[in-house]
Amino acid sequence: QVHLVESGGGLVQPGGSLRLSCAASGVTFRIAAMGWYRQAPGKQRELVADISARGGTNYADSVKGRFTISRDNAKSTVYLQMNSLKPEDTAVYYCNMAPAIATYWGQGTQVTVSS
Repeated sequence: QVHLVESGGGLVQPGGSLRLSCAASGVTFRIAAMGWYRQAPGKQRELVADISARGGTNYADSVKGRFTISRDNAKSTVYLQMNSLKPEDTAVYYCNMAPAIATYWGQGTQVTVSS
């Protein structure tokens, strides 16, 4: 059974930083493409960034230059470093495979950017 557990969210002021973590179990992590997604209130869930098994990355235009996705295969963990946060980054952040698999969604972690 696949479990994806996100952590690291919180309340941060505009311009601040957070680092999200996602611990995966039940998958062969080292060959899995992974993604970070987010869902803001009243909006559809969107892909923020993804990383291939070999480490290639892609980012949504809205976060390019501010967010960095990375992975540690030894820990079966994917990270999202978020810098220069903006109020519009406020959302629940989830990790999943890339492309996402519907049954793998976890609880997510709330990120709130506010002064």
